[in-house]
Amino acid sequence: MITSTKKPPTVLITGASQGIGAAIAKIFAKEIPGVRLALVARNIGKLSAVARACAKLLAGRGAAVEVFACDVADEASVTALAAAVEKRFGVVDVLINNAGKFEGAPFGEMSVAQFDGLVAANLRSVFLMSRAFVPAMAKRGRGDVFNMSSIAGLDAYPGGAGYCAAKFGVTGLSKVMRAELKAKGVRVCCVYPGATWSPSWEGSGVAAERIMPATDIARAFLDVYRLGRNTVVEEIVLRPQLGDL
Repeated sequence: MITSTKKPPTVLITGASQGIGAAIAKIFAKEIPGVRLALVARNIGKLSAVARACAKLLAGRGAAVEVFACDVADEASVTALAAAVEKRFGVVDVLINNAGKFEGAPFGEMSVAQFDGLVAANLRSVFLMSRAFVPAMAKRGRGDVFNMSSIAGLDAYPGGAGYCAAKFGVTGLSKVMRAELKAKGVRVCCVYPGATWSPSWEGSGVAAERIMPATDIARAFLDVYRLGRNTVVEEIVLRPQLGDL
């Protein structure tokens, strides 16, 4: 656990109701004294369960956790979210764009609706959330943004037309954000995880040693955040030791 005389950060995490997002919320709650967590997802029931777990970790430490239901691919929803978060917490210090979804189909069989849905959930969401919260960081001269890509944003594979296109887009958007924001005190990190445990792997038949625990990915986010302000990790690639997923 670290100690600091600085004002505890406000950390906003999208897709925080399960998987990596939930793990990130819990590790920040455990490790950052006084942290204020804004947890965002569409499933308010699951999100509230994560919030309760975080609240137990934060108990007696002068911190706060709040849940916000939002479709982060919808412009109006994001605008409303930004107003609600500002009213509750003020300026966001750390934005973790983790929300997304996976759906596979061969290029020739993927429908336009499937493609548009994947681009919206994985790429449009990053753009909308960043546009809503990053300008205040730049104005203040300090902030951290984590954009969740995937190894599918580095290497294409059969059946990944929509998902790979969206995650390659996150890669490109992150590079643009880094170029535009580095002189304004805002650090931008693009994260490329391989196979990581989430409910979607249940019943897959894939051996546990071929899948990373979400807590390990979450730890990487925390460690990067803790670095001194003169250092930025622009990209992180995290893969199972066997390296084939």
